[in-house]
Amino acid sequence: MRIGILQTGHVPDTLRDDFPSYALMFERLLAGHGFTFAHWMAVDMDFPAGPADADGWLITGSRHGAYEDLPFIPPLEQLIRDIHAAQRPLVGICFGHQIIAQALGGTVEKAPAGWAVGPTTYSFDDRSVRLMAWHQDQVTQLPEGARVLGGNAFCPYGMLGYGDSILTVQAHPEFDPDFVTGLIDTRGRGVVPDAQLDRAKADLTDHIDKPYLATRIAAFFLAHQEAPNV
Repeated sequence: MRIGILQTGHVPDTLRDDFPSYALMFERLLAGHGFTFAHWMAVDMDFPAGPADADGWLITGSRHGAYEDLPFIPPLEQLIRDIHAAQRPLVGICFGHQIIAQALGGTVEKAPAGWAVGPTTYSFDDRSVRLMAWHQDQVTQLPEGARVLGGNAFCPYGMLGYGDSILTVQAHPEFDPDFVTGLIDTRGRGVVPDAQLDRAKADLTDHIDKPYLATRIAAFFLAHQEAPNV
């Protein structure tokens, strides 16, 4: 099964020598399930011809806001709508979670309560799951047809489903503790309150349920492998 990864942001310059691209992070996350991968750098206006260019799709995180007036946002939103209409499986992570909601009629805004950073507990699939977070923006109004699969008090729309063909998550299953440490040290200071960053850094040794969400995403794609029109 060929998974098309739409990369919507770049690893910060200060971290590029030590960490892979966001697309490669997802390849590693989903390794071992028989997938092949193709990448498009959507943030740089590199897009596929259409939904048929891959069997399933994944949209990465980004430092950009879904509501920003940026050249890549309108064509990405149209591609999302086209993928949805074609019933190809689509996964969105963080920015991907947000831009899918916005493209389908929802609202994305900065959370008045501030940031979620580092290990964060969510209720997903009726179980408690601890995952990496790094966001202030979040979905604040659901599009028609979205159903809530999980979240927490700070981010009530933390996991969304749209029919059987779209699964989106606000958290970052692709992030490892070392990468979040790098974000804290190079991107967080002066943006996120220092006390919150210090707490997040101290919590990075806590258990993270990365394998749970990796398996959940892989199973979602594989359920469509033999589906009609996919």
